[in-house]
Amino acid sequence: MDDNLKLPYWAIGIGIALAATLIVKDPYISSVINLISIAALMAASLRFVMLMGELNFATAAFVGIGAYTAGVAVTILDWPFLVALVLGGIIAALISIVFGFVTLRTKGPYFLLIGFAFTEAIRILYSKSMVLGGNSGMVGIFPPMALDAWMPTFVMAVAAILIFGLYVLERSDFGRILTAIRDNEDVARTVGLNILFCKIACFAAASFAAGIAGSLHAFVNNVISPGDFSFLLAAFALAYVKVGGEDNVVGPLVGAVLLVTLGSYALGLGGQEHIFYGTAIVLAVLLLPHGVTGIARRGWALIARKEK
Repeated sequence: MDDNLKLPYWAIGIGIALAATLIVKDPYISSVINLISIAALMAASLRFVMLMGELNFATAAFVGIGAYTAGVAVTILDWPFLVALVLGGIIAALISIVFGFVTLRTKGPYFLLIGFAFTEAIRILYSKSMVLGGNSGMVGIFPPMALDAWMPTFVMAVAAILIFGLYVLERSDFGRILTAIRDNEDVARTVGLNILFCKIACFAAASFAAGIAGSLHAFVNNVISPGDFSFLLAAFALAYVKVGGEDNVVGPLVGAVLLVTLGSYALGLGGQEHIFYGTAIVLAVLLLPHGVTGIARRGWALIARKEK
């Protein structure tokens, strides 16, 4: 385990973010904070799989699985809120293990296309299932009333804990193994690593986070429908990663803050919202190869050199 986890910085950053949620009283701003927290967690999940060199468009499917699991647990089974919340992540992780065992033998564009097809198949399954509400979706997915005033703080706290957990895994020996697999899978195999097992473990951890993001999405919106979990959700997550920067875990957080804030305005554009996110990805790839955080790092390094 890497001892240099920068715990004080994480504690300060999370503390400031949570304090900000306590100050905000405007319902609209609170809803945007919820969206940012969920988007950041979803983007961190997508980026974690990118550590092993794969682009996981099935992230949207596992967010949806988490959301519908939480919805069923609360509205049909009448299970407690926290049980439903965690169950969304667990079911998503379990399904991801099976999905990963079958698909992670493929790589690159093949894995991406399989993830895309899986996402659309799951979305169609929701729309055809009357138990899950069909195309109308599920309604009445409410958190406890006592939590209403504290929901943005709760959502951000859960997202922060899980993102920090993914960061710890990335900085551990397991994270180094994933990087080695990305750099040269054949070399990693020659030293005795079980490549498929490591990939599945990575995929399951990321899918657990995505499932929790889905559970939070369900409780924040109170209503879910199949259209919420199309492949576009993964495209949005990719936009957060690319705009913020994929070199470190802070990048997806920055990208989520920027794009969700701007996207709250773009919602008024109707169908052009998708053009907004597509343009963001294109511009980020062309003009910001290391994202906003990459520019910040270069600026900080330049200032440090001038001071010397």
